[in-house]
Order: sequence, then structure tokens, then C-alpha cells
Amino acid sequence: MTSDLVIDTLRPLIAAEVSAEAHAGAGEPGDLEQAVWLRLLERIDADGPPADPAAWLTAAVRFEARRTRRAALREIPYVTEPAADVEHGPEPRALAGDRHRALRAAVRRLPGRCPRVVAAFLSPQDLTYREIAGELGISQGSLGPERSRCLGCLRRMLAAEVAAPEPWGKER
Repeated sequence: MTSDLVIDTLRPLIAAEVSAEAHAGAGEPGDLEQAVWLRLLERIDADGPPADPAAWLTAAVRFEARRTRRAALREIPYVTEPAADVEHGPEPRALAGDRHRALRAAVRRLPGRCPRVVAAFLSPQDLTYREIAGELGISQGSLGPERSRCLGCLRRMLAAEVAAPEPWGKER
């Protein structure tokens, strides 16, 4: 029996077996049928058509139905949709990472000692004014005005890079 003849002959039998097994809790009939067709085509490619196609098909449908039921028992449903966790999902983390990289790149382009000053304030170590002044070798009293000048420069640089929020490119 050729593989085309086997497929044409088994088409109604597969539909009947799948509908009987799927309604017994094996999932969607279309999914079950697709899995059985895949197993049959893989079998035909590897070893040729089965000797007794009807018996093989019945066994394959039951095997796939049991496999689907076992998988369904192991699955744990989500309490909420994964995409519903907008605050802690991958998109906010990716956007925050992009903002962080853009800020760090802009800080590196600042003139003079501003990159070191701003980087010290952005440090994850949460340094005090005294520690930052000691690290930069400047007086603690001049650190505030220096920081203010550097942040102003950073603001102007970023404003030039970011699209204007008003229509027709007007700034406020």
C-alpha cells in the first residue's frame, strides 16, 4: 500500500478516532488530530506505512490522547495573564535598561570633569557629599555648584537630542 493511499484511507478513521478520544478529556480534537497526523507522517518517512494501518492508527490516537491528558495534569495555570504584570514584565525592564544606557552615554559625553561628578552621584554605592568630594579631589562646598552646572549641561544636551513635545517642533 502506498503512503498516499494509506493517508487517503485513514483520513475518515483518524477523524472518528480523534473525536471519540478528544471528548474524553484529551484536549482539542484539532490538536489531537494534528499530533496523530504528524506521528503517521514521521512513521511513513522512517519505516514506511504501518503493516496494519487501522490498528496502528487506533493505538497512535490513544497514545497521543493519554500523553495530552498527562501533560494537562502537570500544567499549572497562571493566576493572571503573564502580560498583565506590566510593572515587572520584560518590556518595562528593557525600557528602563535603554534609558539607563542612554543616560550613561550622555554622561560620558559631558565636558570637563562633569562625567566624573555626575557618575559619582549616580553610583550605586550611594556616596555622601564628603565621600564624593574626597574621591574627586574638590572641596565639599564647591561640590553642590559643580553638580548643578553639570546637571544643567546634561539637561541642555539631552533636550537637544530628544524630540520636541509640542506640535510643529515648537518648544515651550
